[in-house]
Amino acid sequence: MDKDKYLEKCFKGEIIYGDNFDVDEIKNWFEMEEEGYSSLETIELEDLNKNIYHYHQLNKSYGFNYIDSIKSFQNVLGIGSAKGIEFEPIIEKIEKLYILEPSDVLRENKIKTLDIHYEKPTINGEINFENNKFDLITSFGVLHHIPNVSFVMSEIYRVLNNGGVFLFREPIVSMGDWRENRPGLTKNERGIPIKVLKKIIKENNFEIIAENYCFTLTTPLNKIFRKFSKNPIYYYKFYILLDKLISKILSFNIKYHTTNKYDKLYPQNVFFVLKKRNLD
Repeated sequence: MDKDKYLEKCFKGEIIYGDNFDVDEIKNWFEMEEEGYSSLETIELEDLNKNIYHYHQLNKSYGFNYIDSIKSFQNVLGIGSAKGIEFEPIIEKIEKLYILEPSDVLRENKIKTLDIHYEKPTINGEINFENNKFDLITSFGVLHHIPNVSFVMSEIYRVLNNGGVFLFREPIVSMGDWRENRPGLTKNERGIPIKVLKKIIKENNFEIIAENYCFTLTTPLNKIFRKFSKNPIYYYKFYILLDKLISKILSFNIKYHTTNKYDKLYPQNVFFVLKKRNLD
């Protein structure tokens, strides 16, 4: 497939850009991402450096509430979870916490009293753990930064224990044209088309426990909200509940890529709760 046809299929949401890259293309991808991250100066990065995390209400409503009945997790893996702050609401349930994190800066020895065991991601997407190791895996807004998403999803399935749970949130829109400069975004990050994402989930034999949409009009509303509040609008439970309702109603209207900035009245993200089927 020539480059123009390939990109056309990407922008139509038929395939994921970068999902079939070779090793050299992957290395180039991550070099550009590293360079992009170093030049980003966002409020979120500043807050993360201060151990401030704004997504607890979102993660609870869309993710952790669905596993509230589970009393403990022997082994937990956070993909791109940095300092591990996202696990604070369930930290008492976790016996051992591992984090795959490329940054040497966004790390902590402990989260509360629990030790964190860090591993570096591999260049080809392999997760260097044995089969069926983890009871819980999380990935909140990480997969859209990496190539070869399909392979990484298959690796997540492999290292997840039978009956284990995978929580993840991802943008499902293009986030603009990644061939152009996009303020506030790195060079290669792009959303994952919802149809492709569901196909990957099905191919890996995951069971969908919950599929919820979020972040409809959140970006423009948050720009206004941050003028009056030190926290983003999605920090607050009232907005999470309101956005959940609006996003559910407007999920029929999802488009992967549009150049019309006024034609974006639909959810920008999806939050899945998946379970590895017990095949025994």
